[in-house]
Amino acid sequence: MDVRDAVILENFFPHPNYVELRSGSSNHLTDSGSAISGNGGIQTLMAYNTGSGAQKLFAANTIAIYDATSAGSIGAGVVTSMTSGRWQYINFSTTGGAYLYAVNGADKPQLYDGTNWTAIDSGSTPAITGVTTTNLIHVNAFKNRIWFIEKTSLKAWYLPTSAVGGAATLFDFRSIFTRGGYLMAMGTWTLDAGYGMDDHAVFITSEGEVAVYRGTDPASAATWALVGKFQVGAPIGRRCLAQYGSDLAVICKDGLILLSKALLTSQVNKAASLTDKILPLISDDLVSYGSTFGWQVLLHPIGDALLLNVPESATAAHQYVMNTISGAWCKFTGWNALCFERYNDNIYFGTSSAVVKAFTGVADNSTNINGNALQAFNYLGKNTALKHCTMMRPMLGMDIGAGILVGVNFDFDTSDPSGSPILPTSAAGVWDTGTWDSAVWGGDLTISKNWLHADGIGYAVAPHIKAQTKVSRVVWYATDLVYQEGNVL
Repeated sequence: MDVRDAVILENFFPHPNYVELRSGSSNHLTDSGSAISGNGGIQTLMAYNTGSGAQKLFAANTIAIYDATSAGSIGAGVVTSMTSGRWQYINFSTTGGAYLYAVNGADKPQLYDGTNWTAIDSGSTPAITGVTTTNLIHVNAFKNRIWFIEKTSLKAWYLPTSAVGGAATLFDFRSIFTRGGYLMAMGTWTLDAGYGMDDHAVFITSEGEVAVYRGTDPASAATWALVGKFQVGAPIGRRCLAQYGSDLAVICKDGLILLSKALLTSQVNKAASLTDKILPLISDDLVSYGSTFGWQVLLHPIGDALLLNVPESATAAHQYVMNTISGAWCKFTGWNALCFERYNDNIYFGTSSAVVKAFTGVADNSTNINGNALQAFNYLGKNTALKHCTMMRPMLGMDIGAGILVGVNFDFDTSDPSGSPILPTSAAGVWDTGTWDSAVWGGDLTISKNWLHADGIGYAVAPHIKAQTKVSRVVWYATDLVYQEGNVL
């Protein structure tokens, strides 16, 4: 392995120059009786954003949609008598206003105008005609036009330009996709296909076939054309597409890939995947949890992070998180998310019993965050010589209350460290005790750089740190080792 990689990096986020124990989380919207936990948990979070300051957050379970804008206990549903909580949605603006449009393939589409919710069918105001609206399971906005995907089919439907209702027109893909299956999702991809930078419509099927179109009016051959068609791994879940800059990221059986990479390379070239470094982990998860609801990818721009949610069950999950600057990956545990959403530049996730705000504080609702970091094994320049390690000096930033255990592992042994615990003491002054203008007041991390005993013999060595805290940040900057080198046998 590259010496900059890690064998284990759990709940430690890799910044470009150090790793840090991930931030905590806190309940935002809590259960009232069994309103959430008794109805499938929070399966969808939807942010309504008009661009003019009027923003709201909504949460959905199997029976209702709730206003989750304000923290507290869950109230009555703003939309009730639902049968599914697995919604896909967009924000869309016209001259008539700003809307949130949501579909789930079981209930009537829901249209929110900033004040009222409307169940959309052929008799509502606005109305959609020409298609059974309860069959619409995916929605996307492209070139000022709303598109829908009909469940278990290769049919897409689109509305008139700048409209949230009207006669839906069929676009049938049965002659385009030759491997069968059904449409999973649609996305908007910005690329230069020889005509300058432009938005392109992307359709992906359950078999991994991808069709890319350019143009504005699907009814006119003069303004609508198929740019290309190619193959990726079968997508995972309806939330398989996510915007990643001007590109589209796809969760599929090849891992998490960018369409720009897939277009230029063979499907069997796994190095084109964003998850190339963690492909064995992703492959195992796809075998174990590929059919479980909750797979989703979400960009967290201000945190320089890309999150890939991996649902293990209806109550458990973990995440793979990539630093978008360096491309380095880590694994988060302790966030049992069914869905994620970005709202007001903050990240929220739904669980089986709450809506939770992520990346806040240093504890998960007053419970410890447990971190585990094992560096790549290093032969230190000689893979044929034994090394007798005697001392180590981890450079750590932390504060009082953080429990740290450090050690050195040898020869690809990944067991927990059995070395020395570090119990930091704060150098900060205590209010009403420290001398004013003399004592150092709290705020900055205490840097620990003590030499510790670390005894062991092996060919390859790897520093190993475990951390547990609910009151402090923990940052690992570097590690120095003292060792004696043996002769080649």
